[in-house]
Amino acid sequence: MKNKTAQTLMRGAALGLLAASVSACNLTTKLSEVGDGPQLTKITNPVARPSYRPVSLPMPAPEIAEDNPNSLWRAGARAFFKDHRAKNIGDIVTVKLSLDDSAVFNNKTERDRDDSEDTDVTNLLGLEAEFAKVLPEAITPAAVLSTGNKHSTSGDGTIDRSEVLSLTFAAVVTQILPNGSLVVVGRQEIKVNSEIRELMVTGVIRPSDIDSDNTIADENIAEMRVAYGGSGTLSQLQQPRWGMQIWDIILPF
Repeated sequence: MKNKTAQTLMRGAALGLLAASVSACNLTTKLSEVGDGPQLTKITNPVARPSYRPVSLPMPAPEIAEDNPNSLWRAGARAFFKDHRAKNIGDIVTVKLSLDDSAVFNNKTERDRDDSEDTDVTNLLGLEAEFAKVLPEAITPAAVLSTGNKHSTSGDGTIDRSEVLSLTFAAVVTQILPNGSLVVVGRQEIKVNSEIRELMVTGVIRPSDIDSDNTIADENIAEMRVAYGGSGTLSQLQQPRWGMQIWDIILPF
């Protein structure tokens, strides 16, 4: 038990030292920029950067091109003229996302209930007159028990929602379904200062819905999933601290 406690303390101390070193590094960088502002980085070979990782995307199977001299037809071609629209795994298609949705809901509920019950003992084998002797205080047999309940419920709810999103970006074909439909995935990240804007769209499209300029509109994307948001300094300022979030979850009231 003592060994586990010691290991936990050592891990906590290591994490504390790591956080302190990172904070010190950031502080040193900020202090060096006082009066001059941030400096532009030098042009370097992107492949030689420590954070470089080669891109791995699904690619179509290689096709062996046959040479047909004096012929306008190319073996393996699906059309006489070359079609630039996406049709194979790894091809790129341009998605035009234009969402302008609005919804307004008004709900009102009212409920009233009034219950009453009276119990009288007017004749009980002549024993109704003995109630006053048995009970500490005299009672009236004609009004032995009287109950009444009244319930009232009133609810009023209003939902007013509106989303507007207009973007044009590229997506990659990652899968061809047995019926010929294409599964596309598009991701986009833009970093400005300390804020990152993230976009991710997935869905299923039909090759026949792709326009001649290799674009497809969002209304032709089935099972579409759109994730649009951001992360960074501004997003953190707009959110409560993690301690407050945990407190709001565990607080039973």
